[in-house]
Amino acid sequence: MGSSCQRCSPLASKIRKDAFAIQLIQLFCLILIQPGKAAFDQYAGYVTVDATTGKALFYYFAEAAEEPSTKPLVLWLNGGPGCSSLGGAMLEIEPFFINRDNKTLSRNKYAWNSVANMHFLESPAGVGFSYSNRTSDYNNTGDRSTAADAYTFLINWLERFPEYKGRSFFITGESYGGHYIPQLANTILSKNKIMNTTMINLKGVASRKIAALIINRTYTGLCRAAIEAEAANHEKGLIDQSNIYASFCWDASAPQQQHASVINIDPCASYYMRSYLTRHEVQRAFHANTTGLKQPWSDCSHIISPENWKDAQHLISSGVSTWLYSGDIDAVCQVTSTLYSLDILGPQIKSSWRAWYSDDDEVGGYVVEYKGLVFAIVRGAGHMVPTYQPQRALTLFSSFLHGELPPE
Repeated sequence: MGSSCQRCSPLASKIRKDAFAIQLIQLFCLILIQPGKAAFDQYAGYVTVDATTGKALFYYFAEAAEEPSTKPLVLWLNGGPGCSSLGGAMLEIEPFFINRDNKTLSRNKYAWNSVANMHFLESPAGVGFSYSNRTSDYNNTGDRSTAADAYTFLINWLERFPEYKGRSFFITGESYGGHYIPQLANTILSKNKIMNTTMINLKGVASRKIAALIINRTYTGLCRAAIEAEAANHEKGLIDQSNIYASFCWDASAPQQQHASVINIDPCASYYMRSYLTRHEVQRAFHANTTGLKQPWSDCSHIISPENWKDAQHLISSGVSTWLYSGDIDAVCQVTSTLYSLDILGPQIKSSWRAWYSDDDEVGGYVVEYKGLVFAIVRGAGHMVPTYQPQRALTLFSSFLHGELPPE
């Protein structure tokens, strides 16, 4: 299925920077087997970010379904830390979903590439198909090094796809991506000030700021008796913090059950994804695992540890459009904790709370505009907002790209 993508591999020799060589690179990174005869191009492969250590990051890129030359470039980052952005792609917003047979795909009518060119990056090394030849890179990973590698990835990727240089660029994602996103955005702003570097035309960021229940004042009072986090986790049983109303996918062999929404979302979807991406023919089509990684693909890696950094204030003061969003049934990045974080940040309210509507004329959620920042609540959404409320998520995403509050 598809090319071996040797020229897209991190082992490739240096390519001459002329038009023919660039077209050749793009051809070798093109995903040739596309279900349903998709009318848009998709690319995947590796980009080296450190040749000395053999560190390379894997990406999947779906051009806009219509007129990609007029659409912005958007980078999606999942969180964890250590979770693959292919999860966000295949379970939430990419053009195709994986069917129950783990072999075939179906179209997503709410795919975000209907309004943008969508880029999904597995970062840092050790996540998904991304890797390093130096084991210590996995142990020494932090948010700052992750941002530095992601920036290097973008610069090197733009050399392969120069038609996207200068294009309006946005970063979005979810969960711990709320740490990665401002770190990367601030790195871009800093590097843009240096002469003779590729300018990245950063226009805005949108994420869910990481805010665990444990930092919320009310929750702290209620759970004062739960001294150890492990004890609290045991008490909650099969309640899914990502969606407190979720059903679950029962697997007697699994130590932890999988959950999903009550609104006809398959709770076993993540199993389908893992099975699909471990198939050799799929990896060949995606130009992935070209070095024969020992570990199987996993949606979340346990070798990546969390690290906290606070860059939101600097990002807001820089003038970059900054949006936060939360699903109202998400108990991980919950609304009340985000509001608590905003209280600490102390932004000035520009437009007070109001309802916003999706294309079906139903209330999509609620929004408040601060000076330099927008916070939107998505009604009926859990932790993975586009999975639970795809239409509302697409409406919110389109508003973000256009620099407008979601419709009244």
